Amino acid sequence: MNWNNWIRQIHRWLSMAFTAGVTLYIVAMTRGQPAAWLGLLALIPLILLLLSGLYLFALPHVARWGVARRRAGEQA
Repeated sequence: MNWNNWIRQIHRWLSMAFTAGVTLYIVAMTRGQPAAWLGLLALIPLILLLLSGLYLFALPHVARWGVARRRAGEQA
């Protein structure tokens, strides 16, 4: 399994952790005022999701840039 597949798999699991954290927070809200740390519990996977999502978003653009750069080097 290469590096990109690892990031994809981690991104998928982080999305499940984020969903579980938000669900837990909503359930805690129905029972009264939740603790402040409970809100931050969902924030940790969200930040990691942002980072892995930005990496996955940039992959095709960086690959295209690398191919164009190699083609320009062949033509020179």
